[in-house]
This record gives sequence, C-alpha cells and structure tokens, in this order.
Amino acid sequence: MRIAGVVRVAAAAVVSSVLLTSCGGSGDDDGDAGDGGGARKAGRADARSAENLKRIPDVGDRLQSRIPKNSRQVVAVYGAGRNSADATVVLYTKSATWKKTRSWPAHNGKKGWTPNHRENDKRSPVGVFTLSDAGGVLADPGARLPYTESAAFQAPHYWPKTHWHDFDHVIAIDYNRVKGTPPNDPTRPQGQSKGGSIWLHMDHGSGTSGCVSLSKSGMRYLLRTLDPKQHPVVVMGDKAALKS
Repeated sequence: MRIAGVVRVAAAAVVSSVLLTSCGGSGDDDGDAGDGGGARKAGRADARSAENLKRIPDVGDRLQSRIPKNSRQVVAVYGAGRNSADATVVLYTKSATWKKTRSWPAHNGKKGWTPNHRENDKRSPVGVFTLSDAGGVLADPGARLPYTESAAFQAPHYWPKTHWHDFDHVIAIDYNRVKGTPPNDPTRPQGQSKGGSIWLHMDHGSGTSGCVSLSKSGMRYLLRTLDPKQHPVVVMGDKAALKS
C-alpha cells in the first residue's frame, strides 16, 4: 500500500535530528533542464548492456552469496577506493541472466567505506542491503516502492545552499532500520551507535555523511524502476571490499 502525506510536527523534529547526525546530505537540484545531456550520457546503457552475466561483475563470492535468490534488480555501488568519496552506481536487472541497464556517477561517505559503520564516522557501510521504502520533499514521481512525501525530509537551511535539495527524492537502504516504514523513521534496531538513515539520494558533487548520492535523473529512474515484486537490493562498497 502506498504511503503518503505530511509527517506530524513532533515526528519532524525527531527526523531533523536524525538527518543531521546520519545522512548529512549531498546533492543540489539542478532542475529538470540539468537532467538532460549529462544524464543521457552517463545513464545510457553501454555495450555491456547486451552481455548476459551469470553474476554481478566485480563482486566476490562473499557478497555475491548474500544477494537473495529471488532478487531480479541489483543496484551496485562501486566505490573508487576505501578512503574515496567517488563512486559509480550501476543498475543490473535479471531475467534468465543479469544485464547492465544503466549507470551514473555517484558519491559515498566523505571518508570512504567501512565494513563496521558507526554513527558519524563519515563512511558508507559495505554490504548487501534490501531496498524497501522511498520518499522525499517532492511529490511521488511514479515510484513503485512505497513513497512518503513529506516536508519533514527538507534539509535545514543553515546547511550550504547546494545541499538544500539533498532529500527531494530518497530511497532508504535497509541498514539498521525497520522495513515498511518511511525512510525518515528514526528507529534503529541495532542501536544508535551503529548509525542509520543511510539512503540513496540527490547529489551535489561531493561526499556525504554515509549515504550514496546520484543525479536527480538517476534517482527518478530508480524510483520508477525498482519494484518490490523484483526484490531489489543494493550491493555497495569500495572495489577491493566488493571483490573480497
């Protein structure tokens, strides 16, 4: 069932605190005009799209085995290095075999990656996580995942102006959160120290506090494509960690 509406004021106060200490933001909205040439160039399926892949490329057995057998959509986040904020997001879809569908330049945590994410470490968690819920400040663009539209996602305006549109659209990464709740639900089953509010969200051209950020057009494409019936997951980490 699709979730919509504005979160109550009390909840908004809690959410604002969570956003400040976790996701931290990375992404300005260049407008629809900015979604054009760059998105087409980065997002267009390349020659590898025609390949029939038996597994997700450059992902070792350890993480490959954690991809659910029934998953037909994988968002792979290939970090440039353990201490780098630069990454590439690739969407793979499966019928009989995997195919590369789209790819986008992206960013991850300002300090890179970690297999043991902690609150405020400025690193993105390495691993395989389900993708269950979405939302944002802006109206639902046609998401297949349950989408919560709420002003409570708005980034604080004391942040740099380039960050104000970070959370126009977000997809919750199911790290230390409760599935089936809005992305800004502050509940953290593993405790506060393990961090949380790790999202896919809008990019402004530099690292985040732990989330993965990409273009507005990329976010809209993922929202319209990721389907709960296909059991989508994200496989994310720096290249060395992914291969290990």
